[in-house]
Amino acid sequence: MRLLETVSKKLVKGTAVTISALALTAGAANAGTISLGHTTWVGYGTLYLAKDLGYFEEKGLNLELTTIEESSMYMAAAASGRLDGSASTIDEILKYRPKFCFKSVAVLDDSFGGDGILVEDGINSIADLKGKTVAVNEGSVSQFWLSDLLKSEGMSMSDITVQNMTADDAASAFIAGRVPVAVTWEPNLSYVRSHNVGKVLVDSSATPGVIVDVVALNCDVIENQPEDVKALVDGLYRAVEFTKTNPDEANKIMAKGIGGYLSDPAELAAAASTVRFYDKEMNIELLGANGNEGKISEVIDLANKTWSELQNVNYNVTYDELVDNSFITQ
Repeated sequence: MRLLETVSKKLVKGTAVTISALALTAGAANAGTISLGHTTWVGYGTLYLAKDLGYFEEKGLNLELTTIEESSMYMAAAASGRLDGSASTIDEILKYRPKFCFKSVAVLDDSFGGDGILVEDGINSIADLKGKTVAVNEGSVSQFWLSDLLKSEGMSMSDITVQNMTADDAASAFIAGRVPVAVTWEPNLSYVRSHNVGKVLVDSSATPGVIVDVVALNCDVIENQPEDVKALVDGLYRAVEFTKTNPDEANKIMAKGIGGYLSDPAELAAAASTVRFYDKEMNIELLGANGNEGKISEVIDLANKTWSELQNVNYNVTYDELVDNSFITQ
């Protein structure tokens, strides 16, 4: 999902080395340890926060976090058992569910202004995108979100001309005047707003609960390590509460953990303002509880329909196949 678009070739090569190392060292799931792969995204900060504050360790859990800036690579590692799971958007991981067994056990965040569409002057609505060239990363959450916005106006991807670019490359092309429209995310949105280079037509605060990041674990981990999964969820809840009561300290810790373009606490704080970290009540509302489906079933339905249309594949992943909400009410 959230591929760090500014990653250099050197870092990409390093990612491959990381995967090779995982292949050599990882094995079957071990009680007391859970390993997750993820890209660089502010919404995953509470994983690092809970780890640093010792919330996982208190419950006997060793959480191993590996940054892999390509979703297909960390999903492949999870599928082969080299990782125990991932942090990613639910629409992104849905595409892998028919191939191997994993389920979402907790919601981390949703994008609440962190994703957006940059447009040149004269474009004032989604309807105005018709016939325009739009820079967007095909196959990514950016395309998923754009497709949903177009549908809201009775349009589809066929109504625009797609120029396939990574989110950061799309922003760079827009700022340079090479494309009239770009789908991207922070910090590119803030740059455009502060430099008056075009404008942000819409951001994800207009579509709450659509771009949703979850922790998804392999089914054997859920079955064989229930106490570790409980410790993971409990630690995340405590970390979210810490962000509410100690925001400055939380931002410093999360910046140190996530690193990359978010290594500056000020940058992370700005990015954190564009997401909503999910506490226990929000998790229950979205994932459901006590045998009831939550609102995330609507996102799953949307993802099935959207990716089936965009990729010409019949995705029909069910809520029960993708969600295990038995841990969130502890």
